[in-house]
Amino acid sequence: MVSLSNHDGATHGRIVTLRSHCHPERSQCHLSAVEGRRTKDDNARSPQTGKMTTLAARADELRAQIEEANYRYYALDDPQITDAEFDALLRELVELEREYPELRTPDSPTQRVGAAASQRFAPYAHARPMLSLANAVSVDELRAFDERARKLAGAAVEYVCELKIDGLAIALDYRDGSLTRGGTRGDGRVGEDVTANLRTIRTIPLRLRSTSFDPSTGSGQAELRMTGFEVRGEVYLRKSDFERLNTERERESLPAFANPRNAASGGVRQLDPALTAKRRLSFFAYQLAVDEGDRSTPKTQWDALARLRTLGFPVNPHVHRAATLDEVIEYCTNSERKRDSFDYEIDGVVVKVNDFAQQERLGVVARDPRWAIAFKFKPREARTKLIDIAITVGRTGTLNPSAVLAPVQIGGVTVKSATLHNVDYIKNNDIRIGDTVLVTRAGDVIPRVAGPVLSERTGRERKFKMPQRCPVCGSDVDHPPDEAMSRCTNAACPAQAYERLRHFASRGAMDIEGIGDVLAQQLTELNLVRDIADTYKLNESALADVPRMGKKSIENLLRNIEASKERGPARLLYGLGIRFVGTQTAQILADDFGTIYAMAAADEAELQRSDGIGPEAARSVALFFKQQPNREMIERLREAGVVMSAPKRVKTGGALSGKSFVLTGTLPNLTREAAAEMIVAAGGKVTGSVSKKTDYVVAGSEPGSKLTKAEQLGIDILDESGLQALLE
Repeated sequence: MVSLSNHDGATHGRIVTLRSHCHPERSQCHLSAVEGRRTKDDNARSPQTGKMTTLAARADELRAQIEEANYRYYALDDPQITDAEFDALLRELVELEREYPELRTPDSPTQRVGAAASQRFAPYAHARPMLSLANAVSVDELRAFDERARKLAGAAVEYVCELKIDGLAIALDYRDGSLTRGGTRGDGRVGEDVTANLRTIRTIPLRLRSTSFDPSTGSGQAELRMTGFEVRGEVYLRKSDFERLNTERERESLPAFANPRNAASGGVRQLDPALTAKRRLSFFAYQLAVDEGDRSTPKTQWDALARLRTLGFPVNPHVHRAATLDEVIEYCTNSERKRDSFDYEIDGVVVKVNDFAQQERLGVVARDPRWAIAFKFKPREARTKLIDIAITVGRTGTLNPSAVLAPVQIGGVTVKSATLHNVDYIKNNDIRIGDTVLVTRAGDVIPRVAGPVLSERTGRERKFKMPQRCPVCGSDVDHPPDEAMSRCTNAACPAQAYERLRHFASRGAMDIEGIGDVLAQQLTELNLVRDIADTYKLNESALADVPRMGKKSIENLLRNIEASKERGPARLLYGLGIRFVGTQTAQILADDFGTIYAMAAADEAELQRSDGIGPEAARSVALFFKQQPNREMIERLREAGVVMSAPKRVKTGGALSGKSFVLTGTLPNLTREAAAEMIVAAGGKVTGSVSKKTDYVVAGSEPGSKLTKAEQLGIDILDESGLQALLE
């Protein structure tokens, strides 16, 4: 049995900067020698000789570019050209060497599978070469492959179709049922020993299920005579885990990964296995490369996949056995159409001759087996010009940079804009206006800029700076030094109207029953509510223009709006939607300052004198009230009759006087807001974080890290009934 990878070698999952002369010294010296010969013998040489010299120079240039791209991709983990661009270079070289065999050299990239293994890891020698695959980019090329396969096999050919997972090909070595070693593909013969990292991937079995496989039934029974197995497969990162990983990295001000394939490849090749474990990588097995000591070795790829399942390996459930080429084409077409529905990236379909005896008969030529081919989907990444960086303001006030691009086709879609995440992403990836950039598109996610093509810089590119004022309303922009996002500080910013109103009317804030997502959107789209103060200007006449609002609904809504005026300063402060001000923080400030106006007049230092108010919250509150539009909105709320003050907290007396509480999780009967009010009414205080000064943590279901910290500090932990007992 001949082994291969469901990868197409150096061409797979690539986002890499192609330099026109990747090895300047090598290319220049060769071309100089060619020119020298031309000058000396020009009159004596035939046109054919001149043509061959030109072709030889082009072949050398292609080899240099491909080797540089391979080196950057595998050794440096820093790809800079797209899959499509790399494939085009390799295909040109393959065709050139096929037409002119005398141009082929022993060290040509067409004679090898991948790239040299990194010296950071011990070598991993493969039991059988881990071959690469030729590519088919059209149905006609699939038909040509099928015609060759049937001709060489001398009989009808059945195929197995497997989704081509966009990940990292690996080999796993099992001895007596236990995982002993695991390695990357490397150059197909020697890869990198990354056993410790692969052991952290939960879908890779550390010990095989002891079975004897029956190919006629696809089942197995207990069998202890297992000596040696080498299994090939793909390590990949699910889309959902990729999004989680990038969210965590952005929270930590780290650059986001360009795509799941790069994140998976980098995860497997970490020097610290704990870092690999954090990636939450997954694995699919697709080949039983070596099977020693079992009397019922599978005779087909289909049976081999069944055997892998009985041994405990995850096998992609979407494999398909095709009796004809038409079935293969239908499978490829359907898979490309459904590629976005999978929770992992695929970039094609691997088509294999099913019968192992036929595989042996077809054999291998150069770097490719004649019995398998990779049908590649349309590329979903491209290079284009970054014309400008535009800023949009999100519904929560975030300033979101987006790329204005020269239109480019990606996967059949014309892309004119793409996300740039945040200003830190732009800075960390050194993306500049005027750059030629790599743009990727995966699934239904908005296209995004992966990075600049540095080799095409001219020096006229401009670095981007985030504006200091909101482009919509002109208010100050808040960008804390330890955060990635910038935010508009104006609660009356038109871009935020819907989200602000929805929050203002929510149960924990002003509790205006009737204003939910739908009505909030209608009120803002009809310009009946431009900021939250306009809520109290609504009347029967204005609401009559809102679709599906009958007389009774209008009466109930107006009654609820009127009742909300009495909620008090704590609920109002929370309803303003100030960053870092939750219900507990709002209650603390209201209790200590008494009125909204007193809070607005306080500076950061005065605000921090309240227990539990940290520098982030104090800074955010002070900046909010500093904005003139916000102060004007507060005044309009007062004129509408919204209550702005309440008695300050009584700091002595009460059952919980002087005690500090933290609430976490969901209580069975009380909301956290209600529990906080009861604690404060009894003389206690509620803070948002656990510290040595905390007296009690009240924990409900799904409590989170606050409970863990409380246990570490030895703080008393109460449930709801325990809190009720203290209050009584």
